[in-house]
Amino acid sequence: MKRNQLSYFLFVLVVGLALSAQALAQETDKGAKRDSPQKSQVTIGQKQKIKGVIVKREADSFVLRDQSGTETVVNLTNTTKVEEKKGNPFRRAKNYGTTQLLRGLNVEVEGRGDSSGALAAEQIRFSDSDLMVARTVESRVTPVEGRVGEAETRLTQSEQNAQRLSGQIEELNAVSNAARGGAKTAQETADAAVAGVNTTNERITNLVSGLDEYEAKTSATVNFKVRSAVLSPEAKAALDEIATQAKAEKGYVIEVTGFASAEGGENLNRILSQRRADAVVRYLAEDHMIPLRRIITPFGYGAAQPVAENTTRAGREQNRRVEVKILVNRGMTSPPPAPVTKPERP
Repeated sequence: MKRNQLSYFLFVLVVGLALSAQALAQETDKGAKRDSPQKSQVTIGQKQKIKGVIVKREADSFVLRDQSGTETVVNLTNTTKVEEKKGNPFRRAKNYGTTQLLRGLNVEVEGRGDSSGALAAEQIRFSDSDLMVARTVESRVTPVEGRVGEAETRLTQSEQNAQRLSGQIEELNAVSNAARGGAKTAQETADAAVAGVNTTNERITNLVSGLDEYEAKTSATVNFKVRSAVLSPEAKAALDEIATQAKAEKGYVIEVTGFASAEGGENLNRILSQRRADAVVRYLAEDHMIPLRRIITPFGYGAAQPVAENTTRAGREQNRRVEVKILVNRGMTSPPPAPVTKPERP
């Protein structure tokens, strides 16, 4: 009689934990809705000038959040001008492409409202220093486009596992009623169900915490001639192998960093190393169809971080390089929890 009471107590405890988790999820969802930012609608034809930070980037538009927290959709057109907000009035402002409009970039937008309620941009300005900050943010935070969808798939699978475990808990009551003398079997089934819930929760925690943790799976180095950013046949062959390996991975991003030898000036070396990194990205995107969301914003370090002495010819040849690394997300590659097994009925 005491064993039956213990089994019933364990069953009630597990069901109570499941209900508490469901209530907590509902409260979290309500809180997220309350904290959602305000959306701005621009009257068609109305001229407007706004300042803020880019918080979301699409192919032909982005979302701009101002200091009050209001978000405005900005559409890009063929006539949109993107240029530097310079501080020196005696030199000409730089012109930029729309690809430089990165998340985290502080911009000033002038335009008119269109039929969709968005702001059709006529002119966009930002400073060169703000662009450098945005590039750093993009290389550290993003890689996340694309991987979030995969993470949600994994989380959905975990929720399905939890539902199956809930069905096992309901089945536990039927097992107890059918096998009145099998108190030991019912207790073992309850223990297995509790262990399964704990394993699933641990799996979800590890998955979420590992979204921003990566490990280098494969790397390659391609070299360039003096003052050149043109890929050699040997460099293209190395990049072909990198692209093939990347397409076989899940939850990956590609890190591209350019370098130069110390033969030129500091500013010239930075520009040259950036051109080399951009050449590698263009080859991977155009020749191997690697999605840009899989490539971390390339960065040129100039003559910094040499791998050999710049006093010798052989050393300078090694320093004129681009390093390419395939980084794999640990949260995506960790093994799933072991399935819960129930003991056989007597």
